[in-house]
Amino acid sequence: MLFSGMYGLVSLTDQSAVSWLVLGIVLLFVFLWYERRCESPVLDIRIFWQNRTFIYSNIAAMINYGATYAVAFLLALYLQYVRGFSAEGAGVILVAQPPVQTFFSPVAGHLSDRIEPRIVATVGMGIMTPGLSVFIFPTPDTPLLIIVCTLLWLGLGYALFSSPNTNAIMSSVDIRHLGIASGMVATMRSMGQVLSMAIAMLCFSVYLGTATISSLNYPQFMDAVTTAFLVFSGICMVGIFASYARGTIR
Repeated sequence: MLFSGMYGLVSLTDQSAVSWLVLGIVLLFVFLWYERRCESPVLDIRIFWQNRTFIYSNIAAMINYGATYAVAFLLALYLQYVRGFSAEGAGVILVAQPPVQTFFSPVAGHLSDRIEPRIVATVGMGIMTPGLSVFIFPTPDTPLLIIVCTLLWLGLGYALFSSPNTNAIMSSVDIRHLGIASGMVATMRSMGQVLSMAIAMLCFSVYLGTATISSLNYPQFMDAVTTAFLVFSGICMVGIFASYARGTIR
């Protein structure tokens, strides 16, 4: 189901894409139908229908990863091909984000024990949206300081979102469903990461086709990057509403 859907999304410029997407949708309904009737389901579907916080928190998690996972990939290409940095130089710039996440994630987790997780997580998603929007307008002359500061800003937003959101997911279920909740955290993360890369690859397919990135097609490459970040900013904005709509857990 996941393979068919994601492959169809990546291959939207190909004639076979619709067939893959339809197959993925059909398999989704088959999976849901079977799991609802199975005595020992792999995924207890009822936990979604009866738990607003759980379903919206998982949707928010997938949206978050879908909007942010490909950022490092796109910026790495931009820094190397457009700005002329080496792979090592681009890596040094991109490493600005993880330390901020590492420092603030435990803080956000403790904060979500005192304040409703949806408040902290929604603030985090709200911080990331304008951060992603900055990368909609990259140019060969964009100051490096702006790129680094934006990465730091995104790291803060991700830290404020991730720990409280996981807290909300794990706190919204009974003890007997903790295994399912933990599995869904990992599943939403993987699905979001695949979705993020699928969006990036789709943009490249539309603007570059099968061409290799070179100085001859830098304008098309920049158009692809701009479009990808435009989509990421849009879905992150949707994620704000999904995060806030989860309701309270206390």
